[in-house]
Amino acid sequence: MKEPPCWRISLHGGHSGEFCDHAEGTLREMLEAAVAAGYRTFGVSEHAPRPEAFLYEEERALGWDAEKLAADFHRYTHTINTLAEAFAPQLMVLRGFEAEVVPQQTYVKTMLALRTRQLENGRPAFDYMVGSVHYVHEIQIDGAPESYRTAVEACGGVTSFAKSYYAQVAEMVEALRPEVVGHLDLIRKNARAVGLSPEALETPEIKAAAETALEAIRAYGAILDLNTAGWRKGLDTPYPAPWLVQRAHAMGIPFCFGDDSHRPKEVGMGLEEARLYLLRNGVMHITTLERSEDGSLLRRRCPL
Repeated sequence: MKEPPCWRISLHGGHSGEFCDHAEGTLREMLEAAVAAGYRTFGVSEHAPRPEAFLYEEERALGWDAEKLAADFHRYTHTINTLAEAFAPQLMVLRGFEAEVVPQQTYVKTMLALRTRQLENGRPAFDYMVGSVHYVHEIQIDGAPESYRTAVEACGGVTSFAKSYYAQVAEMVEALRPEVVGHLDLIRKNARAVGLSPEALETPEIKAAAETALEAIRAYGAILDLNTAGWRKGLDTPYPAPWLVQRAHAMGIPFCFGDDSHRPKEVGMGLEEARLYLLRNGVMHITTLERSEDGSLLRRRCPL
């Protein structure tokens, strides 16, 4: 069998209905889909648990609470380790999670505790962390458009909102030092739904704020997630937008692919198009993560 190309790797995704209210399928089914999609390596980054005040409305409707989220994440920790071993002959499964930045006062301590969690045998539970920002001033921005609008209004307008978002990204990167930074310009997701044009998020003032976030990403050696979910959410491009890809590349910031899959049929979706998207924007390589025989994490530069 022909070996898949070295760039056929996703480091953000693998969310499953076992552990996430807005996903479908089991984690095993997600990994089976990764094998079928021809992945060499598949990073699973389930959402970190959130406290009671930050439960989604959908979770509350299901009768879930913070205790359930914590218990599910504990179960995920063990399941991903068991399945990573079981799939090892076919697929390198990287054990990760996607950080949350709430509550503002305590998230750093909570996320770093998860990152350094150990299994009963004393080995690290996780290989890496995806650092993402889904909240601005503790208001969710990637759920219902009404919540996004509330966040914009709470900031006093779109410019202040976008600057606050990118400042939160920079702070998160500095505090958590994640290996991967997820969907850098997630603020695009609901913009159109509340009447904002793409240009409204690309003013010189907002671009300067985004550059500050890029500087933090470069300073702490993180990899930027080229996230194909942007297309699935109705955007013209994946995350991040072309101007951000070009600026990050000029700054020497590396990219990886993330399918941000939340159900088996999304595994591998948009990867070929994402490769062409990077090439069109001048990016000729991606950076991948792999687990070495001694369990340490290796970075590898891979041509597209």
